Amino acid sequence: MKTSQKRATIYFDPGIHRALRVKAAETDRSISALVNEAVKLRFAEDVEDLAAFDERAHEPNLPFEDVLKDLKKRGKI
Repeated sequence: MKTSQKRATIYFDPGIHRALRVKAAETDRSISALVNEAVKLRFAEDVEDLAAFDERAHEPNLPFEDVLKDLKKRGKI
């Protein structure tokens, strides 16, 4: 383990833990490496979502009721 890494205790659902053990064995990687990769991917998704929110920040708000009325008028609901 690198000295710059931090240790944490994580409790997994038994089925998830079993799947992680199998995936780690099949890919010759550690459970820690798999979890770190998954967390990094999730954070990357969050960064993408925040960028999309920023891009759309100046769009007008559309009331939910208006959306429902429009869908009904167009026969979608």
